Amino acid sequence: MSAYTALTAAGYRAQVRDKATLFFTFAFPLLFLVVFGLIFSGQDVEETGRPYISYIAPGVMSWGVANAAVFGIAFTLMQWRRDDLLRLIRLTPTPLTTVLASRYVLALAVGVVQAAVFVAVAMLPGFGLTLDGRWPLVLPALVLGITAFLAIGVIVGTYANTPEAVAAIANCLMVPMAFLSGSFLPLDMMPSWLRQVSRVLPLRYLNDAATGALTGSGSLATIGTGCAVLFGFALLFGAIGLKTFRWSNRT
Repeated sequence: MSAYTALTAAGYRAQVRDKATLFFTFAFPLLFLVVFGLIFSGQDVEETGRPYISYIAPGVMSWGVANAAVFGIAFTLMQWRRDDLLRLIRLTPTPLTTVLASRYVLALAVGVVQAAVFVAVAMLPGFGLTLDGRWPLVLPALVLGITAFLAIGVIVGTYANTPEAVAAIANCLMVPMAFLSGSFLPLDMMPSWLRQVSRVLPLRYLNDAATGALTGSGSLATIGTGCAVLFGFALLFGAIGLKTFRWSNRT
């Protein structure tokens, strides 16, 4: 068995056995959909005339997928480094790219399942999301978004040495980003200066691409721009993550 296969299989077993992680990965974002969906049920956004669910469902889905990517690898790297597992792996011929690739494939699988479950629930009569015919275009946006936020998680997991530090750093990044990027409230309702601030946030572009693909509200250019910017963020944060990666707390 190759190192990649062994690490991936170990990560999968750990994922499915941890009930708390499964709950916060899949059920927690759905709670936001239920809450916001019931609050704004049947209402339209005054600025655009579009139903709230066409903003909320793709936005909360994007936030949930991004959140899982960041927290998943950040906690894993912190724990492995603290337990000296990374130092032991480094003593083998296993390169860093294999370690990260094993987590990457798991993050992609989790993210796609998350998105599928989320969209299925959002399409129930109580919520009423209607998919556009170009919904498959959400897949490249999800892949690029997961890649970018996984890279952010690598950076968080490199600098955080305790579970509390991981939670604090990741939440400080993801919670404000969710509000500023339009995951919980449409950007059209925000002041113009906040909309400008959101342009430096990767979640803004995942939201834009996912919303355009799922609801048909944006042009193909909007979806393509979102994917291109996410690709740029993935390269940037990936380079930083590889440059700053620590195998041990002793170094």
